[in-house]
Amino acid sequence: MSKVRWAVATKRRHKRILKRAKGQYAGRSKRIRQASESVQKGLYYSFRDRKQKKRNFRALWITRINIACEEMGVSYSKFIGALNKAKIMLNRKMLADLAVNDKKAFQAIVKAIQS
Repeated sequence: MSKVRWAVATKRRHKRILKRAKGQYAGRSKRIRQASESVQKGLYYSFRDRKQKKRNFRALWITRINIACEEMGVSYSKFIGALNKAKIMLNRKMLADLAVNDKKAFQAIVKAIQS
């Protein structure tokens, strides 16, 4: 019988992959080849979605600001343009938070820009 040289390293690598694949459906959590493919794809998705998360939040903030601006009778693009011209340095995250939670403060910003 031939000698198995890398049994310990292979076992350790397989255990690491199966540990990462825990919670996956059916053979994806039990069979090493399916598990490794699934883990690889999951790592790819997590890398990609860390970038997409930032994009999605920015879109959400813009939507919230746009709705609050339209209630005041100002378009989003004119509002942002006026903010930049007035050198008011508030990012979209803060503006969206004001638009949702503190409407009076957002109204004050809009009035400051319009005058």
